[in-house]
Amino acid sequence: MSAEPEHLASAPGEERAGRVDGAPGAERAGRVDGAPGAERAGRVGRRSARDTALDSWSELHGGLDPRASFWVRNWVLVSHACARPLARLGLTPNTVTALGVLATAVALCLTILGDWWPLLAALVIVVAALLDGIDGAIAAQTGTASRWGRINDAVADRFSDVMLVGIVVVVGAPPWLGATIAVLTLILEITRATAQAVGMAGPGTVTVWERPSRVILAVVATVSAGWWWCAGVSSAAASRLALAIAAIGAVLALIGTVQLGIAVRRQTRVLG
Repeated sequence: MSAEPEHLASAPGEERAGRVDGAPGAERAGRVDGAPGAERAGRVGRRSARDTALDSWSELHGGLDPRASFWVRNWVLVSHACARPLARLGLTPNTVTALGVLATAVALCLTILGDWWPLLAALVIVVAALLDGIDGAIAAQTGTASRWGRINDAVADRFSDVMLVGIVVVVGAPPWLGATIAVLTLILEITRATAQAVGMAGPGTVTVWERPSRVILAVVATVSAGWWWCAGVSSAAASRLALAIAAIGAVLALIGTVQLGIAVRRQTRVLG
């Protein structure tokens, strides 16, 4: 016989058995069942919370999965993270919706002041956009989602859309071009709402002219206006630059309206 069995049966073997059955083994069990195990469970809980946030957004948007887009996924997660402390304070979704509209109105007023104020307006616009996502997150977290709340949110969004276009006009874009953007935006949203009323599930399609695009256009306009003031750009040059920004918005609004029209036609044709 070889010496290996004797080695396995000797004191080192007992030590190895101890690592399985004795105190070291208990230590290993502690690593599985003790505090680190609780930490692992906490990570699972956090993953479940993220999945819950993403799934609730998907349910409110016709089954669209936000995980498919890096930007949408993280926007939803940030909104839900910001919503938790506000929900603990007892703020209702409708209150947050109203605060979002008020913040957009403040941004418009700041832009009207001119000089460096549009730079501050850009920050307020971002806050208003964040509030637009937080109201739905609070509704999902507190179980207070309702049809009336969805109506309030839609009406508030349209007010904000018009004010965002107004900000671009105040910066220096031609009023007729601002009116074109506003009309196309309202046509897009009315088409979507009407299609949903007759049975279309979800938003139809995600176009290039959704709320994030409108917010980005207004932020670009206000930041540019502040930069033009700091750089001493002439009013004529600033107007030309504002025209270019608004023209981009008008093109995106037109493309988005066409995109949605095609998607609605396809989906409603199935409904009969």
